Amino acid sequence: MSMDMTAWTSLHHAMHGQHRRHPLSRDTLRRIARFAHPHRRLLTGFLLLSVITASLAVVTPVLAGRVVDTITAGGPASAVAWVALTIAAVALAEAGLGLLTRWQSARLGEGLILDLRTAVFDHVQRMPLAFFTRTRTGALVSRLNNDVIGAQRAFSDTLSGVVGNLVTLALTLVVMLGISWRITLLAVLLLPVFVLPAQRMGTRLARLRREAAAHDAAMGTQMTERFSAPGATLVKLFGRPHQESEEFARRADRVRDIGVRSAMVQHVFLTALTLVSALALALVYGVGGVAALTGQLEPGAVVALAMLLTRLYAPLTALASARIEISTAIVAFERVFEILDLVPLIRQRPDARDTPPGPVAVEFDSVDFTYPTADRVSLASLEDVATLDTRENQPVLRSVSFRIEPGTTVALVGSSGAGKSTIAHLLSRLHDVTAGAVRINDVDVRDLTSASLRDTVGMVTQDGHLFHDTIRANLTLPRPSATDAEVWDALRRARLADLVADLPDGLDTVVGERGYRFSGGERQRLTIARLLLAAPRLVILDEATAALDATSEAAVQDALAEATTGRTCLVIAHRLSTVRAADTILVVEEGRIVERGTHDALLTAGGRYAELHRTQYATSPTAPVT
Repeated sequence: MSMDMTAWTSLHHAMHGQHRRHPLSRDTLRRIARFAHPHRRLLTGFLLLSVITASLAVVTPVLAGRVVDTITAGGPASAVAWVALTIAAVALAEAGLGLLTRWQSARLGEGLILDLRTAVFDHVQRMPLAFFTRTRTGALVSRLNNDVIGAQRAFSDTLSGVVGNLVTLALTLVVMLGISWRITLLAVLLLPVFVLPAQRMGTRLARLRREAAAHDAAMGTQMTERFSAPGATLVKLFGRPHQESEEFARRADRVRDIGVRSAMVQHVFLTALTLVSALALALVYGVGGVAALTGQLEPGAVVALAMLLTRLYAPLTALASARIEISTAIVAFERVFEILDLVPLIRQRPDARDTPPGPVAVEFDSVDFTYPTADRVSLASLEDVATLDTRENQPVLRSVSFRIEPGTTVALVGSSGAGKSTIAHLLSRLHDVTAGAVRINDVDVRDLTSASLRDTVGMVTQDGHLFHDTIRANLTLPRPSATDAEVWDALRRARLADLVADLPDGLDTVVGERGYRFSGGERQRLTIARLLLAAPRLVILDEATAALDATSEAAVQDALAEATTGRTCLVIAHRLSTVRAADTILVVEEGRIVERGTHDALLTAGGRYAELHRTQYATSPTAPVT
């Protein structure tokens, strides 16, 4: 059996009692072993050093016994000196190997943190949009930070302790039995006092750890939402800060109580074990001392047995404590694996191809779409609910069919919630169709590579989201290799070059979280500049001017004209004035296309579009001028 598998088998045996109450432990340990496989060489060296260090721990008591026997025998002094020098050499070797073991432990633990964090981060990025609309951000961040670090401790601290203490325990028992099997058996009779409480404490502390992790995640979510600019604004306008503080304090108070209970349970447990160890030491001195006085045992043997006893019960105490640490680490690993076990609904096919070159044509062919149920995209623990809602959702789109010819513009209008944005999301593959197909240049978007689809499709949304970074970093997100000259050209075409040039830091100006250091119109034009720099062949505008005033809308419309010139466009708009010039207007209601045609033709038809037009442009002759 390989060294790393032996270590994990030992780890499993150490928590065997916990396994009955934790049925996933065996499977989790196998997964942990697979995760540790890339580090097997470092792990093997780490475990070998742990074994050697543990073996040296047994040598010193035996040598100390020889010193006592030599002294009681009257010398020679040179023998005592040599044994003393040997003890010093062993101590130096233990110290050096301890430092080397700790260095390897740190490398192993930090390497595991890197692998776990990267794996979780990459996996979360592949999750569909529905996952992020349901998940609490704070709970997700907690998995990436707190639980990953908790899992790492199983490698950097607990694993070496388990292996080293098992080796020390085995060697100590062998040596003690060789010196006096009767005294050794008497000392070992107290062993159940260690094992039985460990089984109960591990279960109890693991349960407390789960509860604390849930409260930590809830506090993280509350802070993430309330400390953002929109969240803070909402609380100040409509919230109740006192109640917010009380809710946070209630969770923090519970975490504090759990921490105190966990610390006290563990301390009382370890104190009891230390007391039992002291009682066993008294037993050795009493029984062994009598045996030495009656000539049945050498004085040095009594000293060696007493010192070895500390080497015996110390590993037992550490293993009992390790059971608690392992239970906690298993909880952390399982919370991480919960995220990794979520299957991304949108995946690139192995034989995916790039988007065909040339101007882009778009086709929706009898498309149906229903949002996936919660159990397919989320976890109850990430939503802070007892169980996920498994009820089927109502269809959002029904038999939607239309075509956008290369270089033309198609507009989607209709009531809120009719399914317009969903159509845009299907085209950019933020969701996948339930039935039918969405094609770009006659190729199903599910058959295209993710990279080529991102290069082909560009979208400007209503909120104009920006990261808390510099203007340059936000604009070059789709094209990191873009030069400053290209960035300035995009800003000029987006009607923002003069504004950015007047800023003290220019392109290095930090935009603030979500871009809140800029006005709505400026923020939107920055997203348009980003789109211009990306230069997609297909442009989607999803309510790009809905939240702007008339002045900002005019500036943004000029920038949009630059972005859409010569490109295939899909425009979603609430204001009908922004879609009058579209080649085709599609009216979407209740997930279906109910009308299609040009602006004039639809007005003449007198249907739903004409009704929307009359409602939007209806004016009262007595309306006050403001």
